[in-house]
Amino acid sequence: MSRDEANPESDRYDDAPHPREILALFGHVAAEREVLDAYRRNRMAQAWIIGGPEGVGKATLAWRVARFLLAHPDSSAAAVQSAETLWVAKDHPAARRIASMALADIFLLRRAWNEKTKKHFTEIRIEEVRKVIQAFHQASGTGGWRIAIVDCADDLNRASANALLKLIEEPPERALFLLVAHQPGRILPTIRSRCRKLMLGPLSPEDTIAAVKNVGPPWSTAPEADLIVAAARADGSVREALRLLGDDGVAFDAAVRRLFDRLPQVDWLGAHMLADKLTGRDNEAAYETFMRATQRHLDARVRELAGTGAPPIRLAGYARAWEEIRSAARETEVFNFDKRALVLGVFERLARAEGG
Repeated sequence: MSRDEANPESDRYDDAPHPREILALFGHVAAEREVLDAYRRNRMAQAWIIGGPEGVGKATLAWRVARFLLAHPDSSAAAVQSAETLWVAKDHPAARRIASMALADIFLLRRAWNEKTKKHFTEIRIEEVRKVIQAFHQASGTGGWRIAIVDCADDLNRASANALLKLIEEPPERALFLLVAHQPGRILPTIRSRCRKLMLGPLSPEDTIAAVKNVGPPWSTAPEADLIVAAARADGSVREALRLLGDDGVAFDAAVRRLFDRLPQVDWLGAHMLADKLTGRDNEAAYETFMRATQRHLDARVRELAGTGAPPIRLAGYARAWEEIRSAARETEVFNFDKRALVLGVFERLARAEGG
């Protein structure tokens, strides 16, 4: 499917290269080897869930698989049998076609652009799945693989998921489905049961720094000290490291942590100042950094309390707080509510959880 250059891509972060344009893969040698071995042995599952935290390289791996199969459609070829990775050179026709989205047999499912609101739809709609189904059942342009990449499967609603399920159940010959998922457990169980799971873990700080440098400027030219801090705070996510390195993200993240460290006492003056900063469309990166910091804080507190033998009812309070925060965040996005109320509500819920 060709890209409309006038519209932002929902699966691209800021001005960073799109995952289809990134040739290098960091930190996932075992996962890459698993796919390559399956292909060489002619045991390639028709559908894969590539799961793991946001920003660790799942989409990069999906496009790397697609690029390799497009370049080497015959699994018995000597080049495939001798390959040690799924690497394809930048000047290979397959790499150029994927980078430019000049594709006849590779289909991308993602949240579409809404011309009315000038924002992306909050879900992958059934209309988008139907377009792929129609194209998928047409004759292959090259006689090779037909590949559908879903980025990400978390965005499928029930109707679009059921439509995709039918395609996975009755695929054309030499079809492959690569479902990128931040939370694989939320995928429709009937889809999960038909997929091979490939789980990617967080990157090490060293791999995170290497991946950031591979992205290019301005992130790769950040001071080494900022790169080290961003990698340490990013929890193995390159996407989060890029956020932290942009617009004083490292300093902003530190300020949020100072507010969280005072809980259950809330610095309401600081919370209101933070809420003011996160209001408006121009502050999306800061807002996402705040939400990630909130999740990290809750995860750290649960691990800490579990290690001290805290009663389950205490831990349940943190889980309840996170579910309430996620629900409020979804409503804020869907109905375009003011983020100010959401941010202040986060501090209320965190204080309640900390207070037991």
